[in-house]
Amino acid sequence: MTDKQSVVIIGGGPAGLTAAWELIKDGGADKYDVTVLEGTREFGGISRTVKHNGNRMDIGGHRFFSKNDEVMDFWKQHMPIQGAPAFDDKILGREKPLEKGGPDPEKEDRVMLVRTRVSRIYFLKKFFAYPITMSGETLKNMGFANTMKAGFGYVWSAIFKKKEDNLANFYINRFGKPLYEMFFEDYTEKVWGVNPSNISADWGAQRVKGLSLMKALGAMLKKPFMKKNDVDQKNVETSLIEQFIYPKKGPGQFWETLAHEVQSLGGEIRFGEKVEGIKTENGRVVGVTTPSGTHTADWFFSSMPVKDLVEGMNDVPAEVHDIAAALPYRDFITVGLLVDKLKIKNTTKTKTLGNIVPDCWIYVQERDVRLGRLQIFNNWSPYMVKDPEHTVWIGLEYFCNEGDDMWNTPDDEFIEFAKNELEHIGVIDSADVMDAVRVRIKKAYPAYFGSYEHFDKVKDYLSGFENLFCIGRNGQHRYNNMDHSMLTAMEAVDSIKNGTSHEAVWEVNTEKEYHEKK
Repeated sequence: MTDKQSVVIIGGGPAGLTAAWELIKDGGADKYDVTVLEGTREFGGISRTVKHNGNRMDIGGHRFFSKNDEVMDFWKQHMPIQGAPAFDDKILGREKPLEKGGPDPEKEDRVMLVRTRVSRIYFLKKFFAYPITMSGETLKNMGFANTMKAGFGYVWSAIFKKKEDNLANFYINRFGKPLYEMFFEDYTEKVWGVNPSNISADWGAQRVKGLSLMKALGAMLKKPFMKKNDVDQKNVETSLIEQFIYPKKGPGQFWETLAHEVQSLGGEIRFGEKVEGIKTENGRVVGVTTPSGTHTADWFFSSMPVKDLVEGMNDVPAEVHDIAAALPYRDFITVGLLVDKLKIKNTTKTKTLGNIVPDCWIYVQERDVRLGRLQIFNNWSPYMVKDPEHTVWIGLEYFCNEGDDMWNTPDDEFIEFAKNELEHIGVIDSADVMDAVRVRIKKAYPAYFGSYEHFDKVKDYLSGFENLFCIGRNGQHRYNNMDHSMLTAMEAVDSIKNGTSHEAVWEVNTEKEYHEKK
C-alpha cells in the first residue's frame, strides 16, 4: 500500500483511543491518517476522572483488570506498575507486589498502583460478602430462619432448574430464590428501573456467567492458599479477584496519557465534534457531519450510542430505525461528598488510613433508599483525595433515566437528598459533610429489555456497511467492561490490517474466551 488510508473514529473513550493507538503505533502513522472526533472536551468517556476542589472522582468505578494478556500488557506499556510503596501502603506497612525498576508513586505520576479489591453488600445496616456466600458472617447476619430458608431454596434451585429466558431465572438457578429476593432483585431493579423478570438473561451471561453460590464459596475456601502477590489472577472469576491495577490519579489519567501519545505520533483529536449525521451510499459510510462540517474517510469506527448512530443515517429501513430508536438506556448520577469521618466502622483485618472501611465500593441493598452503590475513593487511590489522612471522599451512585424526577432535581436539592439518604442508613452524619458535587452521565448503561430482543436486526444492518466498525459499550449496545470495549477496538483494527471478519468485533464478550468465566 502506498497511499495513506484515512480513518475517522467517533468517540475519545477507551474503545476510540485504543483503536487510534493500534492504528498508528509501530509506524502505522505512515499508513493511516487517523482523526478522533470527541463530542465533549474530555478524554475517557464514562471512564474519565472528574476533578473537584483538589479531589478526584472515578465515575462508575473502573478496575484495570483483564484475563486477556494483550489488554493487560497494553495498560502496563503506557503506565508501568509501581516499583515502590504508595502513600497509604507506606504509612500502614501494607505489602504489595512491586515491579522491579518501576516508578515510585510518591515521586512520579505516570504509574499504576496495585490495589486490594474489597467490595461488599450493605443490607439491614450490616455488611455481607460480594458476591454473596454462605460464610459464617453471612449466616450470623441473616439469622437462623433466613439461613434455613436460603439453604432449602438453593437445593431446590439446584434440582429444579428454571428456563433462563430472563435475568431473574438466571440468578435463581445460581443462588436460589430466597437469596435472589434478598440480594439481587431489588438492587437489579434499582440499576435498570424494571424487574429482573423483564430483563434479558444476556446481561447475566455477559457480566456474571461464571458466578454461582458454589463458585463464590469455593473461592472463599481457596483464598487462604492463593498467592498473595499475583496481579494476573487468570484462574479467578473476575468478580472475585483480590487485586487490580489502577492509575495513580484515576482512570481518566490513563486515557489522557494515551490520547497525548496518539497525538505525538500524528493522530488528530478534535474536541466539541459531536456527530450529528452519517452519510451512506452503496453499502459504505462516506462521511459524518459535525458542527465543523463533513468528515470523509476510507474507514469509520463508531463508539457513539447505536440509537444515535442509526438515527443519524440516511435511508435506514423502517424496522431497523424503529428498533434502534426504542433501545433503552440507563443514565447515571454521582454525588461526591467530602466528609471528615464515616459512622460505619472497620471491623475487618484490613488496615486503612483513618481506619475507614476498606471497601472500594459498596452495593447498597437497603430497600428504603434510592441509592444504588457507594464508592470510597480513598481506597481506590490515596492520590484521588486532597487530604486522605483526615478526610473521606465518597461517591454516591444513582441510576435513573434522563428527564425523570431524579435527573431533573436541581443540584443543591439532590445533594441534600443524597446526604439524608446516607445518614438514614447509618453511613454518615450529614453535619460532617464538608464539600459536595453532583455529576450527570447520559447513556451510561445500555439496557437489555424493550426493543433489545430484536437488536440482532440492527446489528445485521450495521454489519452490512463494509467500512464501518461498531466498537465499545455504547457502540455495540452491550454492557462491556472496559477491557471488552478495548478488545472490540483491537479486533476492528485487525480487520482493517489483516482482512479478518467484521463478525469478530461483535463476538467480543460473547465467545467463551471473553467471558468472565475462564
